[in-house]
Amino acid sequence: MDRATMALKRLRSNLLQPPPPTPAWTTDATLLPPPPDPSSLTPLPTLSLSSNATTQTHLAHFLNTHLPPSFTPQHLLSFLKNRLHHHPRFAHLDLHVFRYAATVDAFRHDHSTFEWMVRTLAVSHRLDALQSVLDSMASSPCPCSDGIFSCPRTEPIFRFAIDSYCRVGRFDEALVAFDCMRKLIDGLPSVSVYNVLIHGFVKYREHDKALGVYNRMIRDRVKPDVYTFNILVNGYCRNSQFGLALEVFKEMRIKGCSPNVVSFNTLIKGFFRERKFEEGIGMAYEMIELGCAFSTVTCEILIGGLCRVGKVSDAWDLLIDFSGKGVLPHGFDYFGIIERLCEEGDVGRAVEVMDELWSKGNAPSSVSCTTLIEGFRKLGKTGEAVKLMEKMVREGILPDSVTYNCLLRDMCNAGMAMEANKLRLLASRKGLDPDGMTYNILVSGCTREGKRKEGQVLVDEMLDRGFIPDIATYNRLIDGLSNGKQNVR
Repeated sequence: MDRATMALKRLRSNLLQPPPPTPAWTTDATLLPPPPDPSSLTPLPTLSLSSNATTQTHLAHFLNTHLPPSFTPQHLLSFLKNRLHHHPRFAHLDLHVFRYAATVDAFRHDHSTFEWMVRTLAVSHRLDALQSVLDSMASSPCPCSDGIFSCPRTEPIFRFAIDSYCRVGRFDEALVAFDCMRKLIDGLPSVSVYNVLIHGFVKYREHDKALGVYNRMIRDRVKPDVYTFNILVNGYCRNSQFGLALEVFKEMRIKGCSPNVVSFNTLIKGFFRERKFEEGIGMAYEMIELGCAFSTVTCEILIGGLCRVGKVSDAWDLLIDFSGKGVLPHGFDYFGIIERLCEEGDVGRAVEVMDELWSKGNAPSSVSCTTLIEGFRKLGKTGEAVKLMEKMVREGILPDSVTYNCLLRDMCNAGMAMEANKLRLLASRKGLDPDGMTYNILVSGCTREGKRKEGQVLVDEMLDRGFIPDIATYNRLIDGLSNGKQNVR
């Protein structure tokens, strides 16, 4: 038997044998050596992984490798954050490790490990296990609580847990956590914890329960703040109980709590929802008297609300008055009223609004300007459109290419090819690069007006920028310029 035949038989024999089993530890590149004898490792007494002994063994080895034998809370926190949290196989076992650490002699969790575990469980939506960690805080408090005062991090930790419960509507557990927290902290809870509960109930339209928490806060002699009242006002407005919202607003002022812009915005929006426009506008003027600054949301509620119901003239009067009083916030985009005025053909008032606000430093958006330019174009007022385009470009407000090219075409159609080219040069200096359509429009305008020399410059520039695909196109443009007006019918 020759050597090739023997090699072939040996290869067939190897293929028929099953491959050796791959050790479980080799599936994870982060576990470099195979696990040692389990009897030499520190046991995990609370680790309920009996269904997977291999995983338990590998986790024990991982702990012994990366966690010192006599670890402190700082060591455990570093291990949880930097090792376990990013591990592809063991990240979900963080709670088991947390519980295991509590059974180790001479170890005691502090607020840093409690807070890490509470936040991790909350953000990973493992709320079923959250209460057990909170119970651990109650049964074995942070070492900071060994003195006269309780740990100052207790309330923030519980507040995060309560907020997590409220976000998903688990209010029974939120109230249990709240009662547990009250027993652990010094004095009374802060108003922010009550606000979390009230907001949670309002979000799920449990208004009676939200009011119950508010009444409990009053009984506990915790002073409500502006956020408390804003939450209640918003809840009543969302539930179409506007009368009760006004009562809460009055109670806010009686209790010496000054309303802020959110309070007024909520009520103005409620008035407008009830179609009580005069009352809503009156609330806005009350804001001015109290020195409460408008926000962009305030103006959008007022101006947008009036425009949506067809009261464009009232919105115009209100906007001009607010501008005269100097109460309009910087950055308010008045595109809505510009659009409605242009739709109604009242371009004159649209120009007046824009000029008034622009002169006060409230520059319009590009959309507002292009909307007004389109309004001019529909009325055939090319000159006014050009003036506005030049002004906005000089101010660095660049239009979209469609509006820009359409206006250049209107100018060329009106025999203003040279003026259109000047506008093109101005826009280019400000960062608006012309496209192939821009050049074609301008060359066509030069052709109609017999501007051969100027057109030739444009064609050469088109050629340099790659806007002429072939020699036939180039010749067609040049021939058109050479013939001039005689080809224009």
